Amino acid sequence: MIDATARVADATHNNWVDTRAPVWSRPYLRLSRFDRPIGSWLLLMPCWWSAALAAGVAGDLRQLPGTVVLFFIGAFVMRGAGCTWNDITDRNLDGRVERTRSRPIPSGQVTISQAVAFLVCQALIGLIVLLQFNRFAILTGIASLVIVAVYPFMKRITYWPQVVLGLAFSWGALMGFAVILARIDAAALVLYAGSIAWVIGYDTIYAHQDREDDALIGIKSTALLFGERTKPALVMFYGLAVALLGLAFVLAGAGLAAFVGLAMFAAHLARQILRIDIRDSALCLKLFRSNRDAGLILFASLVVDAALRAAV
Repeated sequence: MIDATARVADATHNNWVDTRAPVWSRPYLRLSRFDRPIGSWLLLMPCWWSAALAAGVAGDLRQLPGTVVLFFIGAFVMRGAGCTWNDITDRNLDGRVERTRSRPIPSGQVTISQAVAFLVCQALIGLIVLLQFNRFAILTGIASLVIVAVYPFMKRITYWPQVVLGLAFSWGALMGFAVILARIDAAALVLYAGSIAWVIGYDTIYAHQDREDDALIGIKSTALLFGERTKPALVMFYGLAVALLGLAFVLAGAGLAAFVGLAMFAAHLARQILRIDIRDSALCLKLFRSNRDAGLILFASLVVDAALRAAV
């Protein structure tokens, strides 16, 4: 008999899914990573950055609260759908990796047909959220699905799957402008590029948890590609992220508050680089998760900046 109460190896300790959710729902919530919500937060950050920056460009905060709430719901639901799709495509690989073999599909908690049905349900909820926006934003959101669909296969063919993840996880940097302004400015494109560099950096840290298993089964990643050169690589990608985000702020006419937040964001990333030990999996996971706090600091500064600009 399958034990639906068995927790996933890398789940957050004493998370609400494992301790309070109804037993029947736990395998599905684990498919969506609600026991490990950090990925949803990281998907959300570029959405919130973009919305706040676009509100500053518009000089109007009226759309921002509702957009922030809808982005929150959409990010958690669509990250769940993306993870379900990833687990379906990786079902044979996950069973061969120590950290992932306890996931719902390889551990037998959920069948493939049940996972597919759950994927459809999540996608429909995401569609309902997307339909609350203007036509341009709806089309922009739909365009991201191609990248999401191909991402799980990239680690089989390239050492740079983190780039494709960055393309998918940073799409929100375009969505904020699409929703608030019904257009995508140069500032949004540069914000998108900066977010991609950030994602490559933090997901390289994350991938170091699995590098030995990945090497054995033929899975590729930037963690394997960089190896002992990970710190210089992080300096490059995190440095590029900060530079591009700063350029996006300049193009959007952001004020001092945004750049103070960017300096704090940069300091947070620099601390990750100084602390990282690629042989310490627990530390890698901790540093990876800390990027949510870095993203929230930047978002808060952009909200302050937008409020100041709207008040003028």
